[in-house]
Amino acid sequence: MSADIQISMDITYLSQERYDELSKEFAELKTKGRKEIAKRLKQAKELGDLSENSEYQDAREEQSNLEKKINELDNLLRKTSIIKKSSGTATVRIGSKVKLEKDKGEIVAYTIVGSSEARPTRGFISNESPVGKGVLGKKVGDVVNVETPKKETDYKILGIE
Repeated sequence: MSADIQISMDITYLSQERYDELSKEFAELKTKGRKEIAKRLKQAKELGDLSENSEYQDAREEQSNLEKKINELDNLLRKTSIIKKSSGTATVRIGSKVKLEKDKGEIVAYTIVGSSEARPTRGFISNESPVGKGVLGKKVGDVVNVETPKKETDYKILGIE
């Protein structure tokens, strides 16, 4: 990997759109989500004996799950790096769209994204995937050998956007 490409596995790479979606979800869970749980807890407490109150127990479990989700999103958003659109196309970076030729002549195109946005069937592969790792920092014309769980494949970089 090229010295100018520094990828940290502690950082989550997200597009601006995905970051905005998660931020909105985080805000809604902290406000609306917590209010709804508080309301359910209050209603369940009014039913009496809490030790045998299944509605209260369900609401507490839902509250625990909500807080867990809030914490997960908070941690994710804190360690997020927004993928910048490539200004140059000299080397493959996160956010680059690459056109590759497999060793048997098949042409494929992938956009390199963070692991939480990877959708291989739609052409979005993770920077942590074997192919993603293999092409990062490479240039048009470079051939990379990628070892996947199934087999070893050579990819020639035909284009970078």
